[in-house]
Amino acid sequence: MLSWNETRRFLWGEIPVTKAERKLLIKIDWFILSYCCLMYFTNYLDRSNVSNAYVSGMKEELNMQGNDYNKINTIFTCGYIVGMIPNNLALQVVRPRIWFPAMQILWGILTFCTSVASNVQQIYAIRFFQGIAESSTFVGTHYILGSWYKPSELGKRSGIFTSSGLAGTLFSGVLQAGVYQNLNGSSGRSGWRWLFIIDGVITLPIALYGFIVFPDVPATTNAFYLTEEASPTYALEPTNTGHHRLSLDLAKRVLGRWRWYACSLLFAVSGETESLGSNNLMGQWLKAIGGYTVEQIDYYPSGMTAFGIASTLICATWTDYTQVRWPVLVYMSVAVIFASICILVWSSPTWLKFLAYYIAGASYAGQATTFAWANQICFDDNQERGIVLASMNMWNNAVNAWWPLLFYPATDAPKFHNGMIAMICTGIATLLVTWLVWYLEKRENRRTIQERSQADENNIVEEDAKFVDPQIDIKRG
Repeated sequence: MLSWNETRRFLWGEIPVTKAERKLLIKIDWFILSYCCLMYFTNYLDRSNVSNAYVSGMKEELNMQGNDYNKINTIFTCGYIVGMIPNNLALQVVRPRIWFPAMQILWGILTFCTSVASNVQQIYAIRFFQGIAESSTFVGTHYILGSWYKPSELGKRSGIFTSSGLAGTLFSGVLQAGVYQNLNGSSGRSGWRWLFIIDGVITLPIALYGFIVFPDVPATTNAFYLTEEASPTYALEPTNTGHHRLSLDLAKRVLGRWRWYACSLLFAVSGETESLGSNNLMGQWLKAIGGYTVEQIDYYPSGMTAFGIASTLICATWTDYTQVRWPVLVYMSVAVIFASICILVWSSPTWLKFLAYYIAGASYAGQATTFAWANQICFDDNQERGIVLASMNMWNNAVNAWWPLLFYPATDAPKFHNGMIAMICTGIATLLVTWLVWYLEKRENRRTIQERSQADENNIVEEDAKFVDPQIDIKRG
């Protein structure tokens, strides 16, 4: 049976040695995670509101045809890709305490604009600029988490952060159903329009909170709550925190190692296992087969998100305790392969399809684990770590810009036959790339141990040589 300390270590990571470190960990857990999670919550609330609005009256009111819904998501993704590098560069120049809330205010204003859109073309334009603003959140936060936390603490914090986005997705369905029941038609506005108004109202106060409490990174923080007893010198940053100018040496380090290539490929592939949830296929399935109310179409897919949150938190806690990341990717790959087969066999009963969609929520567990794994792999080079994290998300979104249009168009509802075949292939590909990253990391660790062992042996020989008796040395000569 686990002791209290072992239980605490399993649930919350390595126990700090000093009282000052314990105080610091409590403070950064509260202020970093509270703001980052609230920011990501509103980020995903905004993303999910589009899919919930689509099945709750927006399609009919804006006269959306064919793949207009998929085009909205693709245009948002294009904005996300365009904004990613400028946002990451901005974080090197502007304090995160300023940049994160500023971008949040921008997408909050654009959310209000969505509530008054009169045609789908206006939605296209708004979503493109929202993508640019929201691209500051995900990779920027993982960079901040990797700057403050040790590897044994990073997985569960990444999991909590990722789960906050899923909570936004979960809350969006519940919120849309409640809004549709109580506000649809109020003041002459449709329920889906009220959804975006409420979303904007939620977003702006959280941005203000970020301006006040966010601590930036250990090297630059001047947060009022970090006292002398728990100053930034106790920061838990596991990486090389030195800031260096961009140079050819950086390009050689990044492109000359396997890390950038393998980690980018891993998330470019594994990130597409989330397609069943991110494209709200279950909601489209329920709407297409008929027999369900608007409220049910909004509520029922929440089970998939709830399973994703549970999987993310359990897996993240387990990987921190064991310091082994790859089994989570195996778990989610097997889950989506099973789910896709159940949906692909169209004669399967409805209850099995419900179960399959819910089990597919396991795909969300890989996001936190993959980025914690990359933070761990690149722990010895701060600049490389930032580039690898950004590249992983950028390549995933580059694939995601066209992937739903090709494999999950709204016109394929309710069966999504090609999409299920693509998901099976994606699951298998994720297993293969996971093995590749595991092998390359293991090989690098083995070489590092050998090099350190050889260096220690050379140091011992040099030290012994200093104490050789000169007379003995002469005789040997």
